[in-house]
Amino acid sequence: MTRFTVNGVPVHYKMDPQTPVLWALRDASNLTGTKYGCGAGQCGACTVIVDGVARRSCQITIGAIEGTFVTTIEGLSEDRSHPLQQAFAAENVPQCGYCMSGVLMAAAALLSHTPNPTDAQMDEAITNLCRCGTYPRIRRAIRRAAEAGKGGEPLAAAPPPDIDPEDAAAAVPALTPAHK
Repeated sequence: MTRFTVNGVPVHYKMDPQTPVLWALRDASNLTGTKYGCGAGQCGACTVIVDGVARRSCQITIGAIEGTFVTTIEGLSEDRSHPLQQAFAAENVPQCGYCMSGVLMAAAALLSHTPNPTDAQMDEAITNLCRCGTYPRIRRAIRRAAEAGKGGEPLAAAPPPDIDPEDAAAAVPALTPAHK
């Protein structure tokens, strides 16, 4: 039986202690924002924060982190109000979005220890793979979030997660037969 805290909530996993944290989070806790990418710790899609450090959750077992504090993308903020989430939206960082939760978690860990990172510090801390190649936008977003954290220009709110599909569809003009 393994116990640690996930997003501020104590959990007790009745799973084999050798179970990767990734699968405990996704399968037992239904926290599916942490993505399975390569399973080898190379891509970073599964990055979570363990006691303030960005870690690849596919490479650590639940037994190895007994008693720690884990933060997933769901724990970053409930309403996308975290400065990094706001900056990533403002800079149009995500394309396919698959890697973004891991990138955001690596960036959050970086900013918690280094409030004004240099490009070299970003490169060292964020080794996540983005197949869409959004690295320049990621850097801009991290800089923007760092500025907001220092009391700089406030960031506009990202759209709420509960947008009604009918409302979203109403904003798009109907396709005419010529467009179909």
